[in-house]
Amino acid sequence: MKKLTSKSMSATALGTCILAGSLMSAGAAFAQTEAYTQLSGEWWQWALSIPAGENPLTDTTGADCMLGQRGANWFLAGTFGASEATRTCSIPENATLFFPVINSVGVDTPGACGQGAPIPSQVYRDAAAAFIDGASNLSVLLDGKSIAQLHRIQSKVFWVALPEDNLFTPFCPPNSLPAGVYSPAIDDGIYVRLNPLAAGSHTLNIHAENASAGFIVDVTYHLTVVPVVTK
Repeated sequence: MKKLTSKSMSATALGTCILAGSLMSAGAAFAQTEAYTQLSGEWWQWALSIPAGENPLTDTTGADCMLGQRGANWFLAGTFGASEATRTCSIPENATLFFPVINSVGVDTPGACGQGAPIPSQVYRDAAAAFIDGASNLSVLLDGKSIAQLHRIQSKVFWVALPEDNLFTPFCPPNSLPAGVYSPAIDDGIYVRLNPLAAGSHTLNIHAENASAGFIVDVTYHLTVVPVVTK
């Protein structure tokens, strides 16, 4: 993850917008677009709600990949403060995987993190869009096969609940951002949603770059899909 402003951050890890190899056609199902728009905000709510010391974005082994997971969607993370990571993680066989290839979030923090008055969400949206517009060399490989369905998502406005030890803290003078609920927040990014994988072992690789921002991410997940007994 690369800091854009004091409260605007990019990450790896996932509208309809022009990006090489990442177009949704005009005839794409509207319901799917709505689902992605909702999920992109929920991905950040998940990622930012976990303390920095055990956050899946800072995880170097996969030990934290199960934190905060609930429901039918299982979120995977990119990196924060590093370009590469290799993680080993177990997931249930009925889980739909949702993750960003590259993304960026803006969170308004009036009266905190060096900010004064509230800033319109459009300011954060424009900054995030500019970062994602510069994305290149995007690829997602599952068991060595390329995943073509990469979707550009520009979220609706949402809120985030930050813990005391949150990911923004190192970037906020005087090195602190109080725990609390912050809004508006917006996301822009390239995302993938994968149907549940067959039980067994799988390898997932996520790669993205933004040369102008000096941003590279390359994450490999060694996934073990565990059978789930439902009756």
